[in-house]
Amino acid sequence: MVNRYTRLRKAALAALLLTSAWGITPVSAQDRETLTWVLRDFPPLTIFAGPQTGQGAIDKLMPELIARMPEYDHQIMHVNRARGTQILQDPDGFACDPTLLWTAERDKTILFSIPTYATPGNGVTIERSNHGLFEPFVTGDGHLDLTALLASDTVKVGIVGERSYGPVIDKIIRQTSRPQNLVLHYGNAAVGSMLQMERLDRFQAIVSYWPEARFHAQQQGIPLNELEFFPVKDAPKYQFAHIGCSKNDKGRAAMDIINREMRVLRVTRLIGFYAEWMVKKEEYLHDAQTFFDEPEH
Repeated sequence: MVNRYTRLRKAALAALLLTSAWGITPVSAQDRETLTWVLRDFPPLTIFAGPQTGQGAIDKLMPELIARMPEYDHQIMHVNRARGTQILQDPDGFACDPTLLWTAERDKTILFSIPTYATPGNGVTIERSNHGLFEPFVTGDGHLDLTALLASDTVKVGIVGERSYGPVIDKIIRQTSRPQNLVLHYGNAAVGSMLQMERLDRFQAIVSYWPEARFHAQQQGIPLNELEFFPVKDAPKYQFAHIGCSKNDKGRAAMDIINREMRVLRVTRLIGFYAEWMVKKEEYLHDAQTFFDEPEH
């Protein structure tokens, strides 16, 4: 983490030198605020351990974004979801998280950027050997009716505490008549831990992003042909993520810069960084041509 932080500081310093070369007066060091970036271990966006440490899509983005924000000093803080949320909701804090889904509840206390990247929607990952348990709930187009599954009392499903899975899945989880069939997991590398628990039959399915589940399975030596993924009925193919910052004057000032820079970086850099982790890379790149055609929200 120290080495990574040093690289980020060097990138920001290089940007300062560049502004000087063009005759732009940089903000003096004593006047700069420190912007804290809270990052979770969230492969394939951020990778904290193993041979691919620092090679996630957001890992690669951060030095480039930071270099474009010489107005600030920057520090990286590794957190779990609960701690990250607590830091962002501090009314006197100055922090940002580059990997957030927008929700109405979060919007009350967190400032959101323009959409920055699109990820394939969350779904349900199971052990292929348990396929028969889920077959009655699979629609003709291969989507899983998660509402009916949870109501059936036939399986238990693992979810990450305080994570948003998007409006469709969040609503299903919130309104299920059988909350006892949901097993919450907190802490770091939650999806990786839940894959192990799933193999031990503590529960029979987990809700996650497929690229995330694939990454953890490969790290643990779980053959991918032993897993099966179902998109959830009525959930969108893609979900758009945002950068979330402290909802105060400092956060608003930083967000003006973030939005300006991400209008460029999300197209020129981040789409390519994320596509490297897609199972269907060419399909993702094709779809990405229209990701940001709609009005920003």
